Amino acid sequence: MKQIACISALCLTCLAAPLMAEEADSGGKGLMEKGAEMFWEGLRKEMGPALEDLQEFAETFASEVGPSMREFLAQMGPALAEIAAEVEDWSRYEVPEILPNGDIIIRRKPDPAPDQPEASEQQKPDAGVTDL
Repeated sequence: MKQIACISALCLTCLAAPLMAEEADSGGKGLMEKGAEMFWEGLRKEMGPALEDLQEFAETFASEVGPSMREFLAQMGPALAEIAAEVEDWSRYEVPEILPNGDIIIRRKPDPAPDQPEASEQQKPDAGVTDL
């Protein structure tokens, strides 16, 4: 048993030596770490213009649409809160429908049909009668 442990330790040491040398040559970074850094750097370069455009859009949206959204929430917020308090389960309602005149209808889904009673309850055999 001691021989197997010694041989295993010797093999692991021999295998680890080249890996340690490789890491020492690369400034302490392994290939996986270098690859990850290259991936993130490339992603930053590719996504940079899109992120700048998104930031410009967000600033424009906040300056142009922000005030009207605040006004809408100030007027409709209390009414929406009342509706939310009354509705217990939103999954029991259909998708809202907007009519041509601007009315919004939120229909309730039909309740599921009650389960049919089991056959044993519908047809109870007479006491003392045996079917053969």
